[in-house]
Amino acid sequence: MQRISSRNARFQVWQASLTNRTKRQRSGEFLVQGVRPISVAVDNGWPVRTVITDASRPLSRWASDLLQRLPDVERVAMVPELLAELGEKEEPELIAVLELPADDLDRIPVGPEFLGVVFDRPTGPGNIGSIIRSADAFGADGVIVTGHAADVYDPKAVRATTGSLFAVPAVRAPSHREVLDWVRRSTQPVVVVGTDEHGSTDVYDFDFTQPVLLLIGNETAGLSTAWKEAADHLVRIPITGSASSLNAANAATAVLYEISRQRSHSPH
Repeated sequence: MQRISSRNARFQVWQASLTNRTKRQRSGEFLVQGVRPISVAVDNGWPVRTVITDASRPLSRWASDLLQRLPDVERVAMVPELLAELGEKEEPELIAVLELPADDLDRIPVGPEFLGVVFDRPTGPGNIGSIIRSADAFGADGVIVTGHAADVYDPKAVRATTGSLFAVPAVRAPSHREVLDWVRRSTQPVVVVGTDEHGSTDVYDFDFTQPVLLLIGNETAGLSTAWKEAADHLVRIPITGSASSLNAANAATAVLYEISRQRSHSPH
């Protein structure tokens, strides 16, 4: 087992991966902390490169059991003050260094009950995480982040998923074109449904029991013109009160709940 007690080159690579997307991409790895997220990652077979533990204290039963499940993974003992820096001022018992998966749309299965979620050009990593969490909760097959956007593997996004990132495929795509090509390649016909405050149909009047790719727009600007034009239908969430609109993650959750409700009552 390697021991790290200074800000050596490896520590600096890990520290940079917390804030620098380019360096995260170059190293091909990202950091995960928390009992539930790490457990879900391991349960779902995500490749763990390194496990970093606190050199100053004995392992909990959970950490011991986890390491027994990962007998061939490199283990590093780190002094607590450096571990706290990687934990972003929290004091984690253990941090897992996970391999970044490929941004391959084919990681998302397209079947007869397909439900995919596109988040177009999000600026807030916390919103990405919240949408992935809702997608997991309401049975979506995957989440796609398109365009110039915050990163799925930003620590804030990873934390906001509370482990759902490791249960639902989340893929980054440069633009709408790659996503539409992928959908059209599928043998399963998929209806592309955008959410827009000027949509022609209320969400509860639209038939979501068919295979659906749901589009959620940027937090401020909404869906891009390209996505609006690509959508087969635009739906709206009817809202009352003085609110003019919903936060993107809240809107996504409301529509995903409606889709789940319709499908649970569907005779198919």
